[in-house]
Amino acid sequence: MSKIRCIIVEDEPLAVKVLSDYIREVPFLELQGHFKDAILATDWLRGATTDLIFLDIHLPKLKGMAFLKTLANPPAVIITTAYHQYAVEGFNLNVTDYLLKPIEFERFLVAVAKVPGAPATTGGAGTTAGASSPAQRADRDFFFISVQKKKVRIFFADILHVESQREYVKIVTVKGEYLTKMSTHEIEALLPDALFRRVHRSFIVSLRRIESYSAEAVEVGGVSIPIGKGYRESLEDL
Repeated sequence: MSKIRCIIVEDEPLAVKVLSDYIREVPFLELQGHFKDAILATDWLRGATTDLIFLDIHLPKLKGMAFLKTLANPPAVIITTAYHQYAVEGFNLNVTDYLLKPIEFERFLVAVAKVPGAPATTGGAGTTAGASSPAQRADRDFFFISVQKKKVRIFFADILHVESQREYVKIVTVKGEYLTKMSTHEIEALLPDALFRRVHRSFIVSLRRIESYSAEAVEVGGVSIPIGKGYRESLEDL
C-alpha cells in the first residue's frame, strides 16, 4: 500500500506531538517532518514534495492562510487551529478539512480519510482500527459528541436541525438540545448527505423533518430557519 506523505507546519510543541502520535497510528500516513513556521516549510518544499500538509493558522513570520496562498500547486491541506472563524476562508482555498483544537483521534481519522489516495476502507486488516470509510459511516445511524465531559450518542433520525454558535454548535433533536464544541463544517462531515442539507451558513437541517419552506425560510419542528441566498437553488433542487 502506497503511503500518503505528510508534513506538519505548527509552532506549538504539544500540537506537534499530538499530530505526530496520530500520524504514527495510521498505517497509510508517513510523516516526512515538521516545521515551526511557514518560512522553513517553504524552503523545504523547494527541494521536496509532499501529499498532505497539516497546517496551523497562527504561525510566526507568515500566517498559515498567507502561506497557503503562496503555493502554486498545493497538496492536500488539513487546517489545524483553535480558531473557528477562518473556516470559510479555508474552504474557499479548497482545504481538505478543518480541525479545531483540541483534536480528537476519531475526528482526525475522518479528516485523513478525505485525502486523495486514502484507502477506500479503514478498519480492516492492515488498516487503522476505529476508522471508517465513507460507505461505512453512511451505514451507521448515529455518532457521539462531547457534552460536559461525557460522550452522548446522537441518532440521525432524532435530529431536527444544527445551529452554529461561534465555537460551538447546538444540535436540536426530538429528545432535547445539545451544545458541543465543534464547527458546522465538522458536524457536517459526520452527517449523511442524503439526510441533511446546509440551508444557511449557520444552519443544517434534517431533510425528512422539513414541514414547509419558502424562498426565505424552512420550518423544522415548528421553528422557522432562514435560508441563505447561496443555498436557495440547492434546496429547490431537492
